[in-house]
Amino acid sequence: METSIIKIGNSKGLRLSKTILEKYNIKDKVELILEKGHIVLKPIASPREHWEKEFKKMNENGDDTLLINDVFEDENLEEWI
Repeated sequence: METSIIKIGNSKGLRLSKTILEKYNIKDKVELILEKGHIVLKPIASPREHWEKEFKKMNENGDDTLLINDVFEDENLEEWI
């Protein structure tokens, strides 16, 4: 695919079509990799993107309880005072 380099202020840029952005799930940022005479654009994933919504759902379902006690029976709390 051939595309033009365009002027953006004092810089130049590359315009990507909506189809390419959607197909490769490109949002706000890409990783630019310089590799053996090639420039590779790689989408940057946001692995924690929907965590807030999922944590809220866990809370509503009562799935956010501790798996182990936060204080152990043999723990000497006096050490911390």
